[in-house]
Amino acid sequence: MAKKTKRMKKPLKIFLIVLASILAIVLGYLAYVFISYDRIDDNVVLTADVEGAPSNEEVQVGTEYTIVTYNIGYGAYTSDYSFFMDGGKSSWAKSEEDLKTNIDNIGNVLKDIDADFVVLQEVDTDGTRSYHYNEYQHLREMLGSGNYIFAQNFHSAFLMYPILEPHGKNNSGIVTATEFQIDNAIRRQLPISTSFSKVLDLDRCYSITRIPVNDGKMLCIYNMHISAYGADDSIREGQINMLFEDMCKDYEQGNYVICGGDYNHNLRETDNGNAPDWAQLFPREKIPAGFSLAFEKAYSQDTALDTCRNTDIPYEEGKTFTVMVDGFIVSDNVAVTTYENTDIGFKYSDHNPVVMSFILG
Repeated sequence: MAKKTKRMKKPLKIFLIVLASILAIVLGYLAYVFISYDRIDDNVVLTADVEGAPSNEEVQVGTEYTIVTYNIGYGAYTSDYSFFMDGGKSSWAKSEEDLKTNIDNIGNVLKDIDADFVVLQEVDTDGTRSYHYNEYQHLREMLGSGNYIFAQNFHSAFLMYPILEPHGKNNSGIVTATEFQIDNAIRRQLPISTSFSKVLDLDRCYSITRIPVNDGKMLCIYNMHISAYGADDSIREGQINMLFEDMCKDYEQGNYVICGGDYNHNLRETDNGNAPDWAQLFPREKIPAGFSLAFEKAYSQDTALDTCRNTDIPYEEGKTFTVMVDGFIVSDNVAVTTYENTDIGFKYSDHNPVVMSFILG
Protein backbone atom coordinates (compact mmCIF):
# COMPACT_ATOMS: atom_id res chain seq x y z
CA MET A 1 0.00 0.00 0.00
CA ALA A 2 2.87 2.37 0.86
CA LYS A 3 4.55 1.68 -2.51
CA LYS A 4 1.28 2.46 -4.31
CA THR A 5 0.99 5.76 -2.45
CA LYS A 6 4.54 6.69 -3.47
CA ARG A 7 3.78 5.85 -7.11
CA MET A 8 0.73 8.16 -6.94
CA LYS A 9 2.72 11.01 -5.38
CA LYS A 10 5.35 11.04 -8.12
CA PRO A 11 2.98 12.00 -11.00
CA LEU A 12 1.36 14.61 -8.73
CA LYS A 13 4.77 16.07 -7.94
CA ILE A 14 5.65 16.27 -11.65
CA PHE A 15 2.31 17.91 -12.39
CA LEU A 16 2.84 20.53 -9.67
CA ILE A 17 6.37 21.27 -10.92
CA VAL A 18 5.09 21.76 -14.49
CA LEU A 19 2.22 23.93 -13.25
CA ALA A 20 4.57 26.04 -11.16
CA SER A 21 6.92 26.44 -14.14
CA ILE A 22 4.08 27.58 -16.40
CA LEU A 23 2.88 30.03 -13.75
CA ALA A 24 6.40 31.40 -13.33
CA ILE A 25 6.70 31.91 -17.10
CA VAL A 26 3.33 33.69 -17.26
CA LEU A 27 4.11 35.92 -14.29
CA GLY A 28 7.59 36.62 -15.66
CA TYR A 29 6.13 37.60 -19.03
CA LEU A 30 3.54 39.91 -17.44
CA ALA A 31 6.31 41.49 -15.38
CA TYR A 32 8.35 42.01 -18.56
CA VAL A 33 5.41 43.68 -20.34
CA PHE A 34 4.74 46.12 -17.51
CA ILE A 35 8.38 46.80 -16.59
CA SER A 36 9.17 47.59 -20.23
CA TYR A 37 6.06 49.78 -20.52
CA ASP A 38 6.85 53.44 -21.06
CA ARG A 39 5.35 56.42 -22.84
CA ILE A 40 7.11 58.97 -24.99
CA ASP A 41 7.24 62.48 -23.52
CA ASP A 42 4.76 65.15 -24.53
CA ASN A 43 5.71 68.17 -26.66
CA VAL A 44 8.58 66.41 -28.41
CA VAL A 45 10.10 68.54 -31.18
CA LEU A 46 10.14 66.63 -34.47
CA THR A 47 12.82 67.04 -37.12
CA ALA A 48 12.06 66.55 -40.79
CA ASP A 49 13.66 63.75 -42.76
CA VAL A 50 14.59 65.22 -46.13
CA GLU A 51 14.43 63.35 -49.41
CA GLY A 52 15.92 64.82 -52.58
CA ALA A 53 15.67 68.58 -52.99
CA PRO A 54 12.32 69.90 -51.71
CA SER A 55 11.16 73.26 -53.05
CA ASN A 56 11.00 74.73 -49.52
CA GLU A 57 8.69 77.46 -50.81
CA GLU A 58 6.03 79.17 -48.72
CA VAL A 59 2.38 78.29 -49.20
CA GLN A 60 0.50 80.99 -51.13
CA VAL A 61 -2.82 82.53 -50.13
CA GLY A 62 -5.37 82.18 -52.92
CA THR A 63 -3.70 79.16 -54.56
CA GLU A 64 -5.44 75.78 -54.69
CA TYR A 65 -3.63 72.83 -53.07
CA THR A 66 -4.49 69.19 -52.42
CA ILE A 67 -4.07 67.04 -49.33
CA VAL A 68 -4.63 63.31 -48.82
CA THR A 69 -5.12 61.29 -45.65
CA TYR A 70 -4.63 57.52 -45.74
CA ASN A 71 -4.38 54.94 -42.96
CA ILE A 72 -2.23 52.27 -44.64
CA GLY A 73 -2.84 49.58 -42.00
CA TYR A 74 0.90 48.77 -41.73
CA GLY A 75 0.70 47.28 -45.22
CA ALA A 76 -1.05 44.10 -44.11
CA TYR A 77 -4.68 44.74 -44.95
CA THR A 78 -5.26 43.44 -48.43
CA SER A 79 -8.96 42.96 -49.24
CA ASP A 80 -8.82 39.29 -48.20
CA TYR A 81 -7.25 40.06 -44.80
CA SER A 82 -9.02 39.78 -41.43
CA PHE A 83 -7.59 41.03 -38.12
CA PHE A 84 -7.64 39.11 -34.84
CA MET A 85 -8.68 42.07 -32.68
CA ASP A 86 -11.82 42.53 -34.76
CA GLY A 87 -12.70 38.83 -34.58
CA GLY A 88 -10.71 37.85 -37.66
CA LYS A 89 -7.79 35.46 -38.05
CA SER A 90 -4.51 37.22 -38.70
CA SER A 91 -2.02 39.33 -36.81
CA TRP A 92 0.86 39.58 -39.28
CA ALA A 93 0.82 40.46 -42.95
CA LYS A 94 0.41 37.28 -45.00
CA SER A 95 4.09 37.16 -45.96
CA GLU A 96 7.05 39.50 -46.23
CA GLU A 97 6.74 39.40 -50.03
CA ASP A 98 3.04 40.29 -49.91
CA LEU A 99 3.75 43.11 -47.46
CA LYS A 100 6.42 44.68 -49.69
CA THR A 101 4.19 44.37 -52.75
CA ASN A 102 1.34 46.02 -50.86
CA ILE A 103 3.52 48.91 -49.68
CA ASP A 104 4.57 49.42 -53.31
CA ASN A 105 0.89 49.51 -54.31
CA ILE A 106 0.15 52.06 -51.58
CA GLY A 107 3.08 54.18 -52.73
CA ASN A 108 1.78 54.08 -56.31
CA VAL A 109 -1.70 55.16 -55.16
CA LEU A 110 -0.14 58.16 -53.41
CA LYS A 111 2.00 58.99 -56.44
CA ASP A 112 -1.10 58.92 -58.66
CA ILE A 113 -2.96 61.26 -56.30
CA ASP A 114 0.09 63.55 -56.33
CA ALA A 115 -1.07 65.68 -53.40
CA ASP A 116 0.81 68.71 -52.11
CA PHE A 117 0.42 67.42 -48.55
CA VAL A 118 0.32 63.77 -47.44
CA VAL A 119 -1.01 62.60 -44.07
CA LEU A 120 -0.54 58.89 -43.27
CA GLN A 121 -1.28 56.64 -40.29
CA GLU A 122 -0.05 53.15 -39.23
CA VAL A 123 3.30 53.31 -40.96
CA ASP A 124 5.64 50.71 -39.45
CA THR A 125 9.37 51.23 -39.06
CA ASP A 126 10.25 47.97 -37.31
CA GLY A 127 7.62 45.41 -36.40
CA THR A 128 7.08 41.69 -35.94
CA ARG A 129 3.72 42.06 -37.68
CA SER A 130 5.41 43.67 -40.71
CA TYR A 131 8.54 41.47 -40.86
CA HIS A 132 10.74 44.30 -39.54
CA TYR A 133 10.42 46.13 -42.86
CA ASN A 134 10.92 49.89 -42.69
CA GLU A 135 7.78 51.05 -44.50
CA TYR A 136 8.46 54.70 -43.70
CA GLN A 137 11.84 54.67 -45.40
CA HIS A 138 10.51 52.82 -48.44
CA LEU A 139 7.58 55.21 -48.91
CA ARG A 140 9.93 58.19 -48.66
CA GLU A 141 12.07 56.70 -51.40
CA MET A 142 9.00 56.05 -53.56
CA LEU A 143 7.40 59.48 -53.11
CA GLY A 144 10.69 61.30 -53.62
CA SER A 145 11.61 64.91 -52.88
CA GLY A 146 10.00 66.30 -49.77
CA ASN A 147 10.14 67.05 -46.06
CA TYR A 148 8.85 64.11 -44.01
CA ILE A 149 7.71 64.35 -40.40
CA PHE A 150 7.44 61.05 -38.50
CA ALA A 151 5.78 60.84 -35.06
CA GLN A 152 5.85 57.50 -33.28
CA ASN A 153 2.44 56.55 -31.92
CA PHE A 154 2.82 52.85 -31.23
CA HIS A 155 5.70 51.00 -29.61
CA SER A 156 5.00 47.81 -27.74
CA ALA A 157 6.81 45.13 -25.83
CA PHE A 158 6.63 41.67 -27.41
CA LEU A 159 2.92 40.83 -27.22
CA MET A 160 2.40 37.05 -27.12
CA TYR A 161 -1.21 37.17 -28.28
CA PRO A 162 -2.53 35.48 -30.38
CA ILE A 163 -0.51 32.41 -29.43
CA LEU A 164 -0.10 30.95 -32.93
CA GLU A 165 0.81 34.29 -34.51
CA PRO A 166 1.88 36.65 -31.70
CA HIS A 167 1.55 40.33 -32.55
CA GLY A 168 5.07 40.74 -31.28
CA LYS A 169 7.11 43.89 -30.78
CA ASN A 170 6.16 46.78 -33.06
CA ASN A 171 7.13 50.35 -33.77
CA SER A 172 4.77 52.43 -35.87
CA GLY A 173 3.84 56.04 -36.45
CA ILE A 174 2.09 58.79 -38.35
CA VAL A 175 3.68 60.62 -41.27
CA THR A 176 3.17 64.13 -42.66
CA ALA A 177 4.92 64.99 -45.92
CA THR A 178 5.21 68.03 -48.19
CA GLU A 179 7.68 69.72 -50.54
CA PHE A 180 6.94 73.05 -48.85
CA GLN A 181 9.13 74.58 -46.18
CA ILE A 182 8.43 73.38 -42.63
CA ASP A 183 8.94 75.92 -39.86
CA ASN A 184 8.46 73.52 -36.95
CA ALA A 185 6.76 70.29 -35.95
CA ILE A 186 5.76 68.86 -32.60
CA ARG A 187 4.42 65.60 -31.20
CA ARG A 188 1.58 65.83 -28.66
CA GLN A 189 0.97 62.94 -26.30
CA LEU A 190 -2.68 61.87 -26.06
CA PRO A 191 -4.32 60.47 -22.92
CA ILE A 192 -4.90 56.71 -23.07
CA SER A 193 -6.43 54.07 -20.81
CA THR A 194 -4.62 53.33 -17.55
CA SER A 195 -5.95 49.77 -17.37
CA PHE A 196 -4.23 46.64 -18.75
CA SER A 197 -5.51 47.58 -22.21
CA LYS A 198 -2.93 50.39 -22.32
CA VAL A 199 -0.40 47.86 -23.68
CA LEU A 200 -2.54 47.73 -26.85
CA ASP A 201 -2.62 51.51 -27.26
CA LEU A 202 1.00 52.64 -27.12
CA ASP A 203 1.81 55.42 -27.76
CA ARG A 204 -1.14 57.42 -29.03
CA CYS A 205 -0.38 60.92 -30.23
CA TYR A 206 -1.00 63.55 -32.87
CA SER A 207 1.52 65.71 -34.68
CA ILE A 208 1.37 69.40 -35.60
CA THR A 209 3.38 70.51 -38.62
CA ARG A 210 3.56 74.28 -39.18
CA ILE A 211 4.28 75.53 -42.69
CA PRO A 212 4.91 79.22 -43.50
CA VAL A 213 2.33 81.09 -45.61
CA ASN A 214 3.20 84.18 -47.65
CA ASP A 215 0.93 86.39 -45.51
CA GLY A 216 3.09 85.81 -42.43
CA LYS A 217 0.79 83.17 -40.90
CA MET A 218 1.20 79.39 -40.67
CA LEU A 219 -0.61 76.47 -42.26
CA CYS A 220 -0.92 74.07 -39.33
CA ILE A 221 -1.44 70.46 -40.40
CA TYR A 222 -2.60 68.17 -37.64
CA ASN A 223 -2.15 64.42 -38.18
CA MET A 224 -4.50 62.48 -35.89
CA HIS A 225 -5.20 58.82 -35.13
CA ILE A 226 -7.66 58.53 -32.23
CA SER A 227 -7.73 55.33 -30.15
CA ALA A 228 -9.85 52.42 -31.30
CA TYR A 229 -8.95 49.55 -28.97
CA GLY A 230 -8.88 49.71 -25.20
CA ALA A 231 -10.44 53.18 -25.02
CA ASP A 232 -13.70 54.02 -23.30
CA ASP A 233 -15.81 57.10 -23.96
CA SER A 234 -13.95 59.21 -21.40
CA ILE A 235 -10.59 58.48 -23.07
CA ARG A 236 -11.92 59.33 -26.52
CA GLU A 237 -13.48 62.52 -25.14
CA GLY A 238 -10.20 63.50 -23.49
CA GLN A 239 -8.31 62.96 -26.72
CA ILE A 240 -10.75 65.05 -28.78
CA ASN A 241 -10.84 67.84 -26.18
CA MET A 242 -7.05 68.06 -26.17
CA LEU A 243 -6.88 68.11 -29.96
CA PHE A 244 -9.46 70.89 -30.28
CA GLU A 245 -7.77 72.96 -27.59
CA ASP A 246 -4.53 73.02 -29.56
CA MET A 247 -6.34 73.69 -32.85
CA CYS A 248 -8.12 76.67 -31.30
CA LYS A 249 -4.80 78.14 -30.10
CA ASP A 250 -3.43 78.06 -33.62
CA TYR A 251 -6.62 79.49 -35.10
CA GLU A 252 -6.73 82.32 -32.57
CA GLN A 253 -3.26 83.36 -33.73
CA GLY A 254 -4.66 83.81 -37.24
CA ASN A 255 -3.19 80.58 -38.58
CA TYR A 256 -4.87 78.19 -41.00
CA VAL A 257 -5.69 74.79 -39.51
CA ILE A 258 -6.30 71.46 -41.25
CA CYS A 259 -6.69 68.32 -39.16
CA GLY A 260 -6.59 65.09 -41.13
CA GLY A 261 -6.49 61.46 -40.15
CA ASP A 262 -8.33 58.46 -38.76
CA TYR A 263 -10.85 59.65 -36.18
CA ASN A 264 -12.13 56.11 -35.39
CA HIS A 265 -15.60 57.66 -35.18
CA ASN A 266 -18.39 57.76 -37.73
CA LEU A 267 -18.14 61.25 -39.24
CA ARG A 268 -21.63 61.10 -40.76
CA GLU A 269 -24.65 62.56 -38.96
CA THR A 270 -26.39 59.21 -38.43
CA ASP A 271 -25.33 55.72 -37.46
CA ASN A 272 -25.50 53.13 -40.23
CA GLY A 273 -26.52 50.35 -37.83
CA ASN A 274 -24.72 47.50 -36.04
CA ALA A 275 -21.65 49.65 -35.55
CA PRO A 276 -18.74 48.12 -33.58
CA ASP A 277 -17.56 49.97 -30.46
CA TRP A 278 -14.78 51.77 -32.29
CA ALA A 279 -17.15 53.32 -34.85
CA GLN A 280 -19.48 55.42 -32.71
CA LEU A 281 -20.82 58.75 -33.97
CA PHE A 282 -18.34 61.60 -33.82
CA PRO A 283 -19.30 64.13 -31.11
CA ARG A 284 -20.11 66.97 -33.49
CA GLU A 285 -21.25 69.16 -30.62
CA LYS A 286 -17.59 69.39 -29.50
CA ILE A 287 -16.36 70.93 -32.74
CA PRO A 288 -15.35 74.46 -31.67
CA ALA A 289 -16.61 77.67 -33.21
CA GLY A 290 -14.53 78.53 -36.25
CA PHE A 291 -14.14 74.89 -37.35
CA SER A 292 -16.13 72.51 -39.56
CA LEU A 293 -16.07 68.99 -40.91
CA ALA A 294 -14.50 69.73 -44.27
CA PHE A 295 -16.84 67.67 -46.43
CA GLU A 296 -19.81 69.64 -45.13
CA LYS A 297 -18.39 72.97 -46.33
CA ALA A 298 -16.88 71.76 -49.62
CA TYR A 299 -18.06 73.44 -52.82
CA SER A 300 -18.05 69.98 -54.42
CA GLN A 301 -17.96 66.71 -52.51
CA ASP A 302 -18.28 62.99 -53.17
CA THR A 303 -18.68 61.09 -49.91
CA ALA A 304 -21.11 58.39 -51.02
CA LEU A 305 -18.53 55.70 -50.23
CA ASP A 306 -17.22 54.88 -46.77
CA THR A 307 -13.52 55.09 -45.95
CA CYS A 308 -13.01 52.14 -43.61
CA ARG A 309 -14.11 48.51 -43.41
CA ASN A 310 -14.41 46.22 -40.43
CA THR A 311 -11.84 43.43 -40.54
CA ASP A 312 -13.71 40.62 -38.86
CA ILE A 313 -13.96 38.98 -42.29
CA PRO A 314 -12.28 39.51 -45.68
CA TYR A 315 -13.85 42.39 -47.57
CA GLU A 316 -17.08 41.53 -49.34
CA GLU A 317 -18.96 44.42 -50.90
CA GLY A 318 -22.48 44.73 -49.49
CA LYS A 319 -21.74 42.40 -46.57
CA THR A 320 -18.73 43.82 -44.75
CA PHE A 321 -19.50 46.66 -42.32
CA THR A 322 -18.10 49.96 -43.60
CA VAL A 323 -18.04 53.45 -42.13
CA MET A 324 -16.61 56.92 -42.82
CA VAL A 325 -13.97 57.50 -40.14
CA ASP A 326 -11.23 59.21 -42.15
CA GLY A 327 -11.31 62.83 -43.19
CA PHE A 328 -10.55 66.44 -42.37
CA ILE A 329 -11.66 69.18 -40.01
CA VAL A 330 -10.71 72.70 -41.11
CA SER A 331 -10.75 76.23 -39.74
CA ASP A 332 -13.10 78.73 -41.35
CA ASN A 333 -10.25 80.58 -43.10
CA VAL A 334 -9.68 77.47 -45.24
CA ALA A 335 -11.98 77.23 -48.27
CA VAL A 336 -12.64 73.61 -49.30
CA THR A 337 -13.08 73.38 -53.06
CA THR A 338 -13.38 69.60 -53.59
CA TYR A 339 -13.60 66.64 -51.23
CA GLU A 340 -13.59 62.96 -52.23
CA ASN A 341 -13.71 59.59 -50.50
CA THR A 342 -11.79 57.61 -53.12
CA ASP A 343 -12.87 54.21 -54.40
CA ILE A 344 -10.03 51.68 -54.46
CA GLY A 345 -12.09 48.85 -53.00
CA PHE A 346 -9.98 48.45 -49.83
CA LYS A 347 -7.39 46.64 -51.99
CA TYR A 348 -4.31 47.66 -50.02
CA SER A 349 -5.63 48.69 -46.61
CA ASP A 350 -8.77 48.50 -44.49
CA HIS A 351 -9.04 52.21 -45.31
CA ASN A 352 -9.41 54.13 -48.56
CA PRO A 353 -7.70 57.52 -49.08
CA VAL A 354 -9.58 60.80 -48.69
CA VAL A 355 -8.49 63.65 -50.99
CA MET A 356 -9.32 67.32 -50.42
CA SER A 357 -8.54 70.47 -52.41
CA PHE A 358 -8.43 73.78 -50.56
CA ILE A 359 -7.53 77.46 -50.79
CA LEU A 360 -6.24 79.56 -47.89
CA GLY A 361 -7.78 82.93 -47.15
